[in-house]
Amino acid sequence: MKLLLVEDNAELAHWIVNLLKAESFVVDHVSNAECAVSMLNHQGYDVLLLDMRLPAMSGKELLGRLRRRGDTVPVLMLTAHGSIEDKVECFAAGADDFVVKPFDARELVARIKALVRRQSAQKAIALVCGQLHYEFDSREFSYGGVPLTLRRREHAILEALILRQGKTVSKSMLMESIFSLDDVASADAIDIYIHRLRKRLAGGNAQIMTLRGLGYILRARDD
Repeated sequence: MKLLLVEDNAELAHWIVNLLKAESFVVDHVSNAECAVSMLNHQGYDVLLLDMRLPAMSGKELLGRLRRRGDTVPVLMLTAHGSIEDKVECFAAGADDFVVKPFDARELVARIKALVRRQSAQKAIALVCGQLHYEFDSREFSYGGVPLTLRRREHAILEALILRQGKTVSKSMLMESIFSLDDVASADAIDIYIHRLRKRLAGGNAQIMTLRGLGYILRARDD
């Protein structure tokens, strides 16, 4: 899963980014709303973590702009106050959820996972593609009932595919899913990871198909 954090407190942002990377999320961080608009115009994110009070343009103003243009990215608002007024403002602006600073690391991760689950077509606790199972809470895969051990970027690609199961996922979208701003993105690396994943899925009924010129799609062989 790829997240965008918009937070102007450098110390807090550093802590959140390290926390989320340790949980195998891909994270981009910007410190103001203007940079966030630019990022959202060019990349797709599974969740936007948005500080409510930012310099120049507030998080509330940014969220209102996103919603007015039809952007449905799930938004978790970060607010310094837990008052009823703040909560009402968050939801009125179009936030999907909020968390009050200072927050517990486990709560933040749990709320992010819940937002992604709500956005999935099935809105289920787990996603299934043939013998391939993905648990939202743990973000773990199993294949034929056996835990599937994956490297970090293999996991990120398979996660991106199963969250969009049955839909074509372009190579550029997969690149966005596994590389952050700090990484050197490589299209050739996607081919390598897809090859490794196909070997891991061999012998079962889940398959990653290549649609030439379009991208990849995860399907069960019986479909």
